[in-house]
Amino acid sequence: ERQGFHLFDDGREWNQLDKAGHVWTTYQLGRLSGEVWKWAGLRHNQAVWLGGASAMAFQGIIELQDAYSAKWGFSWWDIAANTVGAAAYVSQELGWKEQRIQIKMGYFPYNYPTELKNRQQAKAPESELFGAGFAERILKDYNGQTYWLSANLDRFFPSAKLPKWLNLSVGYSSDLMLGGMSNNWTEADGTPVNRNDIARVRRYFLSADVDLTRIPTRKKWVRTIFTALNSIKVPAPSLEYNNGGGFRFHWLHQ
Repeated sequence: ERQGFHLFDDGREWNQLDKAGHVWTTYQLGRLSGEVWKWAGLRHNQAVWLGGASAMAFQGIIELQDAYSAKWGFSWWDIAANTVGAAAYVSQELGWKEQRIQIKMGYFPYNYPTELKNRQQAKAPESELFGAGFAERILKDYNGQTYWLSANLDRFFPSAKLPKWLNLSVGYSSDLMLGGMSNNWTEADGTPVNRNDIARVRRYFLSADVDLTRIPTRKKWVRTIFTALNSIKVPAPSLEYNNGGGFRFHWLHQ
């Protein structure tokens, strides 16, 4: 449903995973758009600025649509996150002529508590809030997402003679989130449900990663695929710290 232009304060939603998603999306749009502008024949700096502007314009159109949505609204937090993502791409290209620190995403399907799936209202939010199919869940299921800052070690420590493709990544995720702001909702018959007994957990990770763009290849189509796939964190062992149970080791995490 639509209504007049209005603001929406969603800075606390989904423990800021939504904002991390905005940063990642705008960064990737800027990076890929910049490559397209270079391919079109523009000089490096022109392509970089236009790449960042293209990303902001694309995201800005979506934000304007939200501004007239009865359910959402125009979010300055989203604009701020979009700006961070575009600036992360533009600043590195102008300063280093490359992306030494990349913003990546990982996803693994989240298994929601069984007792919630048995509730009528729990099934509706699961499809509306968290996505109806796998493709939608990747974008909307914040419990299953992890966002990473992935830094190339060779570019920062060239004398160490490390593999040129080896990255070190720090990640952030949060789970046990059953609603945007809290674990409360209202059932179809108007009955309020309070599940604050399920504590929302913030998780922080340290892991290795691979910069696919630094893997040598002479084939242009392989480089193109590597450039696109470099937006995704490569699964690897990781060390986790969370506010619910301290440290934890994962043999494989994305």
